[in-house]
Amino acid sequence: MKVMEETISGAIVRRFFNKLEQNLSVDVAIVGGGPSGLVAARDLALAGYKVAIFESKLAPGGGTWGGGMLMNEVVVQNDAAEILHEFNITTVPFDEHYHTVDSVEMAAGLIFGARKAGAVIFNAIKVEDIAIHEGRVCGVVINWNPVVRLDMHVDPIVITCRALIDGTGHPSEIINKAVHKAGVSIDSPTGGILGEKPMWMEDGERTTVENTKRLYPGLYASGMAANNVQGGFRMGPIFGGMFKSGRKIAQIIAKDLEA
Repeated sequence: MKVMEETISGAIVRRFFNKLEQNLSVDVAIVGGGPSGLVAARDLALAGYKVAIFESKLAPGGGTWGGGMLMNEVVVQNDAAEILHEFNITTVPFDEHYHTVDSVEMAAGLIFGARKAGAVIFNAIKVEDIAIHEGRVCGVVINWNPVVRLDMHVDPIVITCRALIDGTGHPSEIINKAVHKAGVSIDSPTGGILGEKPMWMEDGERTTVENTKRLYPGLYASGMAANNVQGGFRMGPIFGGMFKSGRKIAQIIAKDLEA
């Protein structure tokens, strides 16, 4: 008879590596488990696509947990609140235009909704590179985030995908790799990354959705990553544009994968 410790350790190891093996090839890989990525993950998973999120931090959710300056409330517009209601996240009307949301409930609800829709989330995983074959992005190169942070010489592994979303927020980490390491020209005014502008909430909310697009075959950007690429303004603790960006990129990818 196995001792309890062996059973528990064995269950974790077998289940995790089964999950990893089942997701070595996916339809859509999303780098960054922030609000736009989680909305996109849920929509695409519900549409029947195999979706995996790779989040470098221990807890997905992006910048939503801390609300505004550690006051754990955020704001969404009326039409964006409707998306949160699909996740069964509570919103409270503030005036005729805006709702407030408990940021902890929002982060937890988005994560739970994406996972229950069928998206698989791998946390503490760093995407350190991308794979490009014959002019198309076709995979992510992953390693344990602690390995990368400690600068240990440990080779990574590759997850192949049909579509890759950069949902890394302000740094646009994946697009940076495509532009500066792979030397590709992306769909932007300069073919490169324009960089994020200062705060302008109204314009930032608008352009976050407008800038959400396919940037290169197989490579997409959502949320603040999309805004950073196209030179949009930041918007702070209002999140409607993030949710609408996630929905838009899911629709674009679904259409592309059906073609």
